[in-house]
Amino acid sequence: MTRYQHLATLLAQRIEQGLYQGGERLPSVRSLSAEHGVSISTVQQAYHLLEEKQLITPQPRSGYFVTPCKSKPPVPPITRPAQRPVEVTQWESVLELINSRLDEDTLQLGSGTPDTSQPTIKPLWKIISRLAQKQDPRMLNYDNIYGVPALREQVARMAIDSGCQLSPDDIVITTGCHEALSVSIRAVCQPGDIIAVESPTFHGTMQTLRGFGIKVIEIPTDSVTGISLEALELALEQWPIKAVIVVPNCNNPLGFIMPDARKRALLSMAQCFDIAIIEDDVYGELAYEYPRPLSIKSMDEDGRVLLCSSVSKVLAPGLRVGWVAPGRYLNRVLHLKYIGTGSTATQTQLAVAEFIRQGHYQPHLRKMRMHYQRNLDIFTHWVRHYFPCGICVSRPQGGFMMWIELPEAFDAMRLNRELRESHIQISVGSLFSASGKYRNCLRLNYSLAVTAQTERALAIVGAAVERAMVCCPPSASVAEVEGGASLKG
Repeated sequence: MTRYQHLATLLAQRIEQGLYQGGERLPSVRSLSAEHGVSISTVQQAYHLLEEKQLITPQPRSGYFVTPCKSKPPVPPITRPAQRPVEVTQWESVLELINSRLDEDTLQLGSGTPDTSQPTIKPLWKIISRLAQKQDPRMLNYDNIYGVPALREQVARMAIDSGCQLSPDDIVITTGCHEALSVSIRAVCQPGDIIAVESPTFHGTMQTLRGFGIKVIEIPTDSVTGISLEALELALEQWPIKAVIVVPNCNNPLGFIMPDARKRALLSMAQCFDIAIIEDDVYGELAYEYPRPLSIKSMDEDGRVLLCSSVSKVLAPGLRVGWVAPGRYLNRVLHLKYIGTGSTATQTQLAVAEFIRQGHYQPHLRKMRMHYQRNLDIFTHWVRHYFPCGICVSRPQGGFMMWIELPEAFDAMRLNRELRESHIQISVGSLFSASGKYRNCLRLNYSLAVTAQTERALAIVGAAVERAMVCCPPSASVAEVEGGASLKG
């Protein structure tokens, strides 16, 4: 962390703790320079960073003042889904969200796409270019069903940070984390079986279960500590559940990191009831605190945890490079991989392996963690500023997803339809439930560039939410109330 970032963090903490109140004038640049023994330019950079986060406001010839703000909204309470096996629905809504990505004029506030514009990713482009210029025959041929050995070696080394002791032979490279989850689910379940999931949970996982004819039982989940172990145990006693799927680190969409003690308790429960744990760790590397959190796989001694991950959220989703460490299910996963997609594309595997080997991966990770944490501060401020009172907002500990819960009667589906007139797309909460629950919730992606356009989009969403909460006439659209305001043009 640079000097100006350290100073900005210190000042932000003082504001958060109430040492500097809203509307209060902050110390002058010169006095802070003398107090902390740093240059005037360092103080100016720190103040500029706080201004970007909208924690402070400059006033001509008067200095900097703490921005008055609303009190923090509470975090969402523990969810209360119907705790019985159900068939997954919502495919049409998921398909609509996927298709909306093709509209370049629409600002995707709810997508699951990371920021791929940072300069730390440039070495990857150079590596891809060099591999193409070398005309290596390996890139045009089938590879080992396990995946490129060089990449599996690097993945095994990276797994050490999460507490895992894996060898390259423990790892199977897949076409993204989506395939890793797909082969893991089929390795432990048959059509008609029941799987327990966190609620809410990633819609891609839900639709995979739907496609395989597997029923889902949604387990209440806390936005701070994760899946309710008490509710899960009751479900395991009542239903013939074959596995549980969890995203314990930087959860999508709630953002929590499950405490280690609860991870161990979950593993003990899985051993007691003899079920598998499918662990989605695709966001784990993006935890804001260092060292990154342990995986449940790191605690697994009998091979019942299938660890799934990828570079889709850390580097770029278009690379389609993921992996699974399936433990005791290795042979089954290999067979399913073979009859499904066969080997994974070679060029991107080689490129990712070389990117990591050359030492570019860790600097990129550090950059993205700082970038997303900074964006979280800014987006949280925007939500507090533009959205009405009476909402709950998650406090992510990593990744780039934010979950917002509105009053029970709110219809986010209708909100999304209205927002299309302003060329804005959100992810409606019902996508993250097997039965269509959470219609009053939405997921926001804060990896987006911090620009006036993005802030204006949040303002439009917030205004639409406020109107709906005071029962504005159903005929009033977002574009009408905003005076035809649109992000297009």
